Parts: sequence; structure tokens; C-alpha cells
Amino acid sequence: MVRLVAHTDGACSGNPGPGGWGVLMQAFDGETLVRERELSGGAAETTNNRMELLAAITALETLSRPSEITVVTDSAYVKNGVTGWIHGWKRNGWKTADRKPVKNIDLWQRLDSAQARHDVRWEWIKGHAGHPENERADELARAGMAPFKPDRARA
Repeated sequence: MVRLVAHTDGACSGNPGPGGWGVLMQAFDGETLVRERELSGGAAETTNNRMELLAAITALETLSRPSEITVVTDSAYVKNGVTGWIHGWKRNGWKTADRKPVKNIDLWQRLDSAQARHDVRWEWIKGHAGHPENERADELARAGMAPFKPDRARA
């Protein structure tokens, strides 16, 4: 059975500012890597949290059929939100515990929908700590951001 792993990351230059997201998708047969796919994108004016969410969303939306997948993120915001906070938000009509609207509701609802069709295992790892796949996802996020950075527009 093929095992899928998505390493996701977001980046932002300023917060808000130009941002990017990156995904390193990997398929394993046992312990053998059989396929890799790199995905990235960005936006001119965004936040780091939005880019982290978009990376996870894209990883799940890219799958053409329901799958078992492990999503590895260095974002505690994404991991804690999707495995914990989201349940209360949905019960409260997408309001926080203090009855305020959930920030980034559009992306949280999209992530909730994207993960509903899959069997997702969420893992958090420390970012910028020497994890090769996380470093590659970070490079992809920075590449996704590059076209939106002002210094790039002048070149």
C-alpha cells in the first residue's frame, strides 16, 4: 500500500505582506520513496497564517481521490486549529470561545472541507530545525512568494 506524506510550509515577508506557500508531496511503498511532487504559490498581500493554511489545503485538494495522508506542518496554528479548535468553532457557528468571528474563516472552512474526504493524520515538527523535507517545503514557499516581493518587480 502506498503511503502519502505532505510536508507543508508558509512564508511571509512582513506580516501582512507578500507571502508564499509550499508543499512537498511524497509517496512511499513501504520505506521506499516512489514519487515526489512539488507545489507552490503565493499572494501579494497576505499573512503567514494564511500561507500556512493554504499549503495544507493545497496538499489535500491536490489529491484526486480519497486517501490516507500524513500532513506534516511546522505551524502550531494549523495543527492546533485543525485537530482541536475547529470543533468548537463549528459548534459555535464559526465563533471563538469569546464569541468573536474566527480569523481566516474562509480558509478554515476550506481546510475542513478538504480534509473531510480523506483520512488525515496531522504532525507538527519544529521549523528551521534541520528537517530536510521541511526545509524543502520552506524553499518552495519562498519561491512562491518571490514573484510578489517588491524588489522582484523592479528587476
